[in-house]
Amino acid sequence: MLTDYHLHLRPDDPGTDAARYFTPANAERYRIVAEERGIGELGCSEHIYRFAQALEVWQHPLWRESATDDLDDYAGFVREQTDLKLGIEADFVVGREDRMATLLDTHGWDYVVGSVHFVGEHAVDHDGYEIWDHRSQRPDELWRRYFVTLGEAARSGLFDILAHPDLVKMWGARRPVPEGDLRRFYELAMDGIGESQIAVEVSTAGLRKPVGELYPAPAFLEMCLEAGCPVALSSDAHVPGDVGRDYDRALELLESLGVTELAVFAGRERRMEAIG
Repeated sequence: MLTDYHLHLRPDDPGTDAARYFTPANAERYRIVAEERGIGELGCSEHIYRFAQALEVWQHPLWRESATDDLDDYAGFVREQTDLKLGIEADFVVGREDRMATLLDTHGWDYVVGSVHFVGEHAVDHDGYEIWDHRSQRPDELWRRYFVTLGEAARSGLFDILAHPDLVKMWGARRPVPEGDLRRFYELAMDGIGESQIAVEVSTAGLRKPVGELYPAPAFLEMCLEAGCPVALSSDAHVPGDVGRDYDRALELLESLGVTELAVFAGRERRMEAIG
C-alpha cells in the first residue's frame, strides 16, 4: 500500500477559485497519476484558511484575503462526486484550539492534517507575512519557537497527521539557519509528538522547495520512530503531476530506518498497512 493524503486540488496562486478546480474531471486527473505511480490510497486536504468558516477561528490578514470558499460545498463535492478520501489541512493557531476543534467537528473527515505555518502572527513559509522579516530575532530563537509550537500542535489532539514537521527549514540557505546539531530543536517537539502518538508525515514536498530535502530530516524522523509514532506518506501536491512525486527517495529513507508500514485512515480511525 502507498498513500498520498496531503494533496490539494488547486494551486495556491491567486485566481484558483473552487468552481474551476473542485470538479470530477480535475479530481480524475489526480487519480490517473496516482494509479500510474502505484498509489492505492488517495485523499485531498485543502487548506482550511481558504474557506469562509475559518474566519470564525482566526482573523489573520492572510486568512481574510484567502477565505472565499464554502467548507460545506468542498466536503459535499469530495464525498458525492469523487472517490477520494476527505481530508482537511488545518493550521495550529495558539490560543484558538477550541474554535478550531468546533470547526473541525462540523464534518466527518477521514483525517485531519495538522500544520504549523505560523509562529505567532508571522508565517514560516509565506512571502509577505514572514517571520524571517523580523531580523531582531536570531535564527536559534525562531527555530526554538517553531518546534515548541509543533509539539503543542501534536499534543492538542486536533490532528491525525503532523504535516511537513520541519517546515521551518523550507527556505534553505535563503534564510538564516542555526549552526550545529539541529536535534536540539527537534527535542523541543518530542514530548508532544511522543505523547500524542500522532502519525508523522514523510513528505516529498521539500524536494521541490529551496531546501531541496524531504520533510522531516532523517534525524528528526528517527526520533519520532523511536517515540513509537507511525508514518503517513504524502507529496503535498498542488498539481496532478506532483502526486507521488519523488516517492523513490522517501521509500529509500523509510527502508533505511526499518519502516515497513504506513498509516491509513478512514473516518478518523487509523490502521496500519504494509508498504507495497
